[in-house]
Amino acid sequence: MSREPLLGQLALLDDVGPPRRGRAYPATGATWALLAPAGLLLGGLLAWPVLRTVQASVTTDGRWVGAEHYRAALTAPGAGAAVGRTVLWALLVPTVVTVLGYLLAAASRRSQEGWLVRFILVVPTALPLVVTGVTFRLLYDPDPQRGPVTLLLARLTGTPEQVPHLLGPRLVTVAVMSAFVWAWVGLAVLVFRAALDTVPADLVDAVRAFGGSRRDVFWDAQWRPLMLRTVAVVFALVAVGTSRTFDLILVMTPGSVRDEASVLALRIWQTSGATTTGQGAALGVIWLVAVTAGMLVVAMFIRQAWPPPPQPAAPAPAPPQRRLVRLLAAGAAVAWLLPLGVLAATSLQSPVRAATDAWWSGPPGLDSYRAVLGGAGLWRSLGFTLVLALVVTAVVLCVALLAAYPLAWLAGPPAQAVGLVLLAAAVVPVQVVAGPINEVLGVAQSSGTARGLALVHIALGVPFAVLVLRNAFADLPADQVRAAHLGGRHLWDTLRRLARHHRTAVVAVAVLEFVQVWNDLVVGLLFSGPDATPLGWFLAEQTRGFVTASGTLSAGSVLASILPVLVFVLGRRHVVAGLVAGGVR
Repeated sequence: MSREPLLGQLALLDDVGPPRRGRAYPATGATWALLAPAGLLLGGLLAWPVLRTVQASVTTDGRWVGAEHYRAALTAPGAGAAVGRTVLWALLVPTVVTVLGYLLAAASRRSQEGWLVRFILVVPTALPLVVTGVTFRLLYDPDPQRGPVTLLLARLTGTPEQVPHLLGPRLVTVAVMSAFVWAWVGLAVLVFRAALDTVPADLVDAVRAFGGSRRDVFWDAQWRPLMLRTVAVVFALVAVGTSRTFDLILVMTPGSVRDEASVLALRIWQTSGATTTGQGAALGVIWLVAVTAGMLVVAMFIRQAWPPPPQPAAPAPAPPQRRLVRLLAAGAAVAWLLPLGVLAATSLQSPVRAATDAWWSGPPGLDSYRAVLGGAGLWRSLGFTLVLALVVTAVVLCVALLAAYPLAWLAGPPAQAVGLVLLAAAVVPVQVVAGPINEVLGVAQSSGTARGLALVHIALGVPFAVLVLRNAFADLPADQVRAAHLGGRHLWDTLRRLARHHRTAVVAVAVLEFVQVWNDLVVGLLFSGPDATPLGWFLAEQTRGFVTASGTLSAGSVLASILPVLVFVLGRRHVVAGLVAGGVR
């Protein structure tokens, strides 16, 4: 090991040791400086709030009460049912999404129209969950004159008065789950399709040459070498998503049956809101432990050796098409288009007609769009959300690039420990730490302001961004890292050169962060103020009078969905590559 000056900067050159060494990396002083912004954000707005929540769960006004808050929270009416529904969400919904994602990925790969099917399936992934909730509330409207699913069931049974209400107490959880599956299957299809395209053709041929059946090809050429890990990745992604179904439940369920669909995310908000209370903190700790433990188990399961093996030059060709496969792909495309068609058709009715008649009963028009665009509220929210999303995305990228650069040189157990810590920080539910975060923002005189809202979004986005970019930097060949450091005139120039070598990861982080901030409801609900109203919160407020506002609400939802869908569709290849390459190391 030697210390050499490189363009006025002291660097360590180490040509021995684990594979990640043998490259130039910043000295100790520079390392701490690079990690400082991320450390301050995560320490002040994630780590301390988690500790404060744990402390509030076992104390009252500073006095130790032990498990008293836990007993009170778990024995309260409806608490047990909320915990059970949370577990059901975490197990059943990821299983359904994973199975459907694989089947539709395989079917679209075998179909000539597969690109169109995948495009249709991907669009709902980019929609705000507020818009998904509005769409399925229109679809499942209990009035046969307004809800197409209710009308279809009434005609099938012949007894309209006996048609079960999909948004009633017994079926509301199933209805909300179906909306979530519709929104997330597209992402699973993209990940599975990317995995299937990397299956080596020679491996498939080898299995067939030894007399392997179709089942043997699936098991030995796909499942064991690649698909098992891909299934774990998809399951983990969806499981994390189910912990954030707050937006969907709040918008889609009528107030009279909301308790019948309640999960821990909603229960904590109903108990504490954006403040710190004993029972809310107890529920938050239970939820946080369950989410973190589940993610860490999955992370240890999918951990893989790095650097990853090179991609095969010739992937296995798609199997020949079958009529049943083509029908499955076509049926999925039609089923996924139906909710989008209902939303668009409702938005093309006048506000009065949309509130009183079926969307198919009159000619289309633009009255609802004129009404929503004629008001200042939507324009204000659109402009504020656009600026917020751009600023947050830029800051998250800068902070994550600074932190990822020194962390990429870790190897062995330290690298794995850092990855697990980042993953745990990325899945912290914001409702759990909302009260302590507001305490921190109050001290910084940022509570209820646009500055405070942006800080919360940045703190929530940094862990995942650092994880993805750290992995990207660690994958770069040593000669590229040395060339970037020797050719860079200063630190930012070096980082720019490194980021250019792994543009896919940078684009993936930017796309996901922008879409996440644009589509958000819960952070805006908990931390926004009268002068900081994001788009998701603006749309959610319109659902208070859902029937009377259905026309303008649908028009506003369509307008709110254009930009995130466009950004996600254009960057979907980078997003999938970033997710697939974002394993814990």
